[in-house]
Amino acid sequence: MAFADDLAQRRGLDPQWVREQIGAARRQPTAIRLSLPAPRAAYKNWAAYRARFIEPVRLRAGQRFWDTHRAALERAEREYGVPASLIVGVIGVETLYGQHTGNFRVIDALATLAFDFPASHPRAEARAEFFRSELEQFLSLTHRTGMDPQALRGSYAGAMGWPQFMPSSWARFAIDFDGDSKIDLFNSPVDAIGSVANYFKAYGWQPGQPTHYPVSFDLNTLDKDALLAPDILPSFSAESFAAKGAVLEAEAKKHIGKLALIELQNGDPANGGSAPTYLAGTDNFYVVTRYNWSSYYALAVIELGQTVEALVKRP
Repeated sequence: MAFADDLAQRRGLDPQWVREQIGAARRQPTAIRLSLPAPRAAYKNWAAYRARFIEPVRLRAGQRFWDTHRAALERAEREYGVPASLIVGVIGVETLYGQHTGNFRVIDALATLAFDFPASHPRAEARAEFFRSELEQFLSLTHRTGMDPQALRGSYAGAMGWPQFMPSSWARFAIDFDGDSKIDLFNSPVDAIGSVANYFKAYGWQPGQPTHYPVSFDLNTLDKDALLAPDILPSFSAESFAAKGAVLEAEAKKHIGKLALIELQNGDPANGGSAPTYLAGTDNFYVVTRYNWSSYYALAVIELGQTVEALVKRP
């Protein structure tokens, strides 16, 4: 309640209304459990991860989505410079084109993680502060728009709608793309399309730049540790990339921006797995990871969208 009163004062909201909303939230043990890091496998598996998303049900749904919303996708690409395939990939991975947007009451999820975030988490204090901020954004958003904060449902972490925006992302990036004078990421796939495009543009998407290039290695000069040290942050020019033993194809050698070596494990090579997959990620690949801090997620989004595009455009 002290948080509620402070929030109301800072945001200019009715203190009683804020108290009532937070007071009606219910602790969600499932949200607490899901917020803890999963036991970390010794090896991730890109092939298995990819297969969860590039599969027949999602591909058919993606084709229907593209066909239904072709005009909106083309307009988003034209106005924001973000490829239709990337927008389709994100919405497909996040919610299977609106089919799975979450069953947790958002107020419950956010309040639970704001005030009862598990202390055993290695970043518990910072995460709890994040969710307190998101709870504040959520109540401000619902008050401003007239949405019922007790009725909205989303993920265990409070992500909402077709694109699974957190409240702060809704406030910063969601737009009215269907022209009905309101923003509705729950019921308007067209608003979701425009909002995802706006999100990527805001994070620095560069139109026309590939997300990644093929890469192989010159074992005589390879310094893989140095190439992997910056993780997914593009840090090398094409020349310095090559100097450390990364072999690029002709198009990639002309790349003007920075590159990162992206490593995707494919299980334990000593126990039935295969060698890791490597690619040279650009600044645009890094932009995709701003949606979800994972190179596995980013490549799944990219490849799902590209696969749907190929199906839609085949003769």
